Amino acid sequence: MRHIRDLLRRRLLLVKQRTAQLLSLQSMIGRHTGLRLSSHQVKRLTQDELALYFESAATLFAAQQSRQLMLQLNTQIEAMEAFVLARCQESEHYALITTTPGIGKILGMTILLETGPIERFAQVGNYSSYARCVFTDKISNGKSKGKGNAKNGNRYLAMAFVEAAHYATIWEPTIKRYYQRKCKKKPVMVAKKTVANKLTRACYHMLKNGTAFDVTRAFG
Repeated sequence: MRHIRDLLRRRLLLVKQRTAQLLSLQSMIGRHTGLRLSSHQVKRLTQDELALYFESAATLFAAQQSRQLMLQLNTQIEAMEAFVLARCQESEHYALITTTPGIGKILGMTILLETGPIERFAQVGNYSSYARCVFTDKISNGKSKGKGNAKNGNRYLAMAFVEAAHYATIWEPTIKRYYQRKCKKKPVMVAKKTVANKLTRACYHMLKNGTAFDVTRAFG
């Protein structure tokens, strides 16, 4: 499945390019009109509606080209997603992974393909470390003495679990309460990384044992 994984990484590159075009168009409108349109509003603009925001023909042309490029990237991204999904849906592991709060279609495919055979990881700690969800601080006598190599592991898997943690803390009540308790004691990003680590450990056991997600066992 490595070639499928590489295709999904290519999709991420196109998503970044689409975001860059969106932010550029949003910035152009702001500079020329003083208006601050949301990303959702910018996405819904048609070619003709763009003319309402620009007096210069050259600037309008540039804005229309950015919009057209966004549409082309959308088409390519959707085609890639359909291609990868058709090859992941047959896997029983994919069905298990997507029972986890915060993990939808794209994140499920990413986690499954970036993980590979779960047998590669002897223990759950090895998997958490590979997903960059283990803190690398070196502590001596209660004081920080530096950090280890935080860039070890898989950055794509790390991004997927942090994003999953973000959505899980919004939509799953038990995880949301756990996150809010952590936020009272730790910085927001540390609390979110803690949730990501919990999800990482849960997914390891799910893939290892073939069981669906259990929020009580993971966050109880």
